[in-house]
Amino acid sequence: LAAMQEEDELVLEAARKAIPKLSFEQHKGQAGRIGVVGGSEEYTGAPYFAAISAMKAGADLAHVFCTKSASPVIKSYSPELIVHPLLDAPKALDLINEWLPRLHAVVIGPGLGRVDSILSTVKDIILALKQNETPVVIDADGLFLITKEPSIIHGYTRGILTPNIIEFRRLSKALVVIFRYLFYSICFTLSNNMANIDPHFLPSVATMNEAGSPRRCGGQGDLLSGVMALFSFWTHNSAGAVPPTLLAGYAACLLTKRCAAQAYRKSGRSTTTTDLVAEINSVFSNTFEQKPKS
Repeated sequence: LAAMQEEDELVLEAARKAIPKLSFEQHKGQAGRIGVVGGSEEYTGAPYFAAISAMKAGADLAHVFCTKSASPVIKSYSPELIVHPLLDAPKALDLINEWLPRLHAVVIGPGLGRVDSILSTVKDIILALKQNETPVVIDADGLFLITKEPSIIHGYTRGILTPNIIEFRRLSKALVVIFRYLFYSICFTLSNNMANIDPHFLPSVATMNEAGSPRRCGGQGDLLSGVMALFSFWTHNSAGAVPPTLLAGYAACLLTKRCAAQAYRKSGRSTTTTDLVAEINSVFSNTFEQKPKS
C-alpha cells in the first residue's frame, strides 16, 4: 500500500509540473486550443461537455466540429465555444483540415453518431491528426469506428482510448492480442505494487485509486475526454520520467473522479454532469496547484 501511495504521489507531482503556469506574459491560445469532433441532431450535450470542461480546466479556446443541425443548439449552450457546422458539409474534410494544424489536441467521438459518411470523414480526420502528431482522445462513437477499423489508431503513441465497460468488451473482441497484453500488464503492475519494489519505478500502466461517485449520470465521460485532451497537450510539451500519454490519462481521471465525488457530496442523487463541471476549478486548484500539507 505504501508503495502504491508513493507511486501515486510521483505521478501526481509529474502532472503538476506539466501544467503551464498562468502569467501576464501569455497570449490567447498558448494554454491550449482543443478540438472536439462530434455532435449530431440527437446528441448535442456530449460535445458541449467535452469542450466546456477543457476550457474550465484551463484551455484558452475550444472548437467543436459538428453537423449543421447540431450547431445552433451547441452554440446556445455557451458563447465560449467556437462551433463549426462542417461534419456533414460537402467537402467536409477539406474544410476541417484547414483548422487541424491550429489545434493542440483533439477529442473524437462525443455525440458523433454512426452515419457512415460522417464516420468516413472522421477516419480521415484521425489520419490527418496522426500525420500532424497531434494528441488524440477517442471516446463514444469514435470507439465504434476504432472497433470496426483498429488499424486507424494502431501504434499511435499520442492516442488515448477511453472506453466504458461495454465499449471495452467490444474493443477486446476486435483487439484480442492487444487487450490480453493489457490485462497482463495490469496484473503485473499490481503485483509489483504489492511487493517491496523500487519506489521510483514508474510502470507503463497506472491504476486509479480514487473512489469517485456512485452516481452514473450521462456526460461524465465527456468531461473526462475533454480534460484529458488538454492534459495530453500539456504533458507532451513537458519533459519528465512519466510517459506523457499515461500522465495525461492519470491526471484527467483523477480530476474527473474528484469532481464527481465533490459534486455528489453536495447534490447526492440529483447530481448531473453540470454539477461536476462547476467543481472543476476548485478540484483542479486543490489537486494540482496546492501541495498537500505534510
